[in-house]
Amino acid sequence: MSDQSLNGKVIVITGASSGFGKGAALEFARASANLVLAARRDELLDELVQQCKAEGSVAIAVPTDVSKQDDMQLLAQQAIDNFGHFDVWINNAGVGALGNFWDIPLEDHVHLIEINLIGVIYGSYFALRQFRQQRSGTLINTASGLGKIPAPYYSSYTASKYGVVGLSASLRQEVSETDMKDIHICTVLPMAMDTPWFDHAANYSGHEPEPVPPLYDPQKVIDTYVRLASQPEDEVIVGGAGKLCLPFTAFYRGWLKA
Repeated sequence: MSDQSLNGKVIVITGASSGFGKGAALEFARASANLVLAARRDELLDELVQQCKAEGSVAIAVPTDVSKQDDMQLLAQQAIDNFGHFDVWINNAGVGALGNFWDIPLEDHVHLIEINLIGVIYGSYFALRQFRQQRSGTLINTASGLGKIPAPYYSSYTASKYGVVGLSASLRQEVSETDMKDIHICTVLPMAMDTPWFDHAANYSGHEPEPVPPLYDPQKVIDTYVRLASQPEDEVIVGGAGKLCLPFTAFYRGWLKA
């Protein structure tokens, strides 16, 4: 059953051509939201726009490389030019690189940070400038369980997700110091999901990578995006193991140092 409160809302999604982004776009379309869909893969993006329109949504495609400031500024402007404003901005695009830190080419580390962290900074910047003008809006940044618990062989990925968690927390504090109580900053922290993520990640480990179980249904992340668009929360851990483990990480680290 679709969320009727999303009817007519304008939602921007990066990384929309596949995975969580595509799934969320289709759910928002079923709720009659207006969609501004961003990704690098033009053909897949155009196909998704047609799928969303078939669900009764108004949707546009904006080919975007989130690591480029000009592309992200244009994305925000296209949303405003077509709809006059936007209500929700979801920073969802991301890439991965696996292996020992010293085995992964430096350019891959840099590229990952440009997509996973710099792209989120760009998106957050342009979203919040618009939200401050209209005095309302919801920013949803996608981090990871690895943004709270570090793991070997995911060094730059972990760094990027720690950055997203920290950025979002800092922005949340800044907004709380204003009188703009209708601006919300949400952080989504998925645990391991049953997706083709490992098929697309650059792999320098020398073996076939396997996610750490348990694996969760990616629909849980999609549903979280949809819920936060109308019922924002500060941080949401997606996956039962994370809900058990993450609250104890600060204690655990302190115990290790004792």
